[in-house]
Amino acid sequence: QVQLVESGGGLVQAGGSLRLSCADSGRTFNMHAMAWFRQSPGKEGDFVAAISRSGSNTQYADSVKGRFTISRDNAKNTLYLQMNSLKPEDTADYYCAASNSIVVSGLRGDYGYWGQGTRVTVSS
Repeated sequence: QVQLVESGGGLVQAGGSLRLSCADSGRTFNMHAMAWFRQSPGKEGDFVAAISRSGSNTQYADSVKGRFTISRDNAKNTLYLQMNSLKPEDTADYYCAASNSIVVSGLRGDYGYWGQGTRVTVSS
């Protein structure tokens, strides 16, 4: 069973940094590709980044390439998202997700397990 809990959100000024964490209390964390998605008020959810089971393969949305880094620590059952050079348009609720398979994907439908989200607000 996968149970995901995000943390690390908050209010930050433009240009600042935050690190999000996603802890899995289950026992199968290292069997799932993982990802971060985000959703802003009034908008559809967007893919942010994904990572393979081992962490050797990553994928990013163009809007965050060079600014965000996804990583994981399988020994700690934890997924991370380091966000640097934050912009007001990064303001959103951020969700971590576990894939139904080993495939690294940016498609919401490939992820069957979701956390409750953590809010990131970037002020200008």
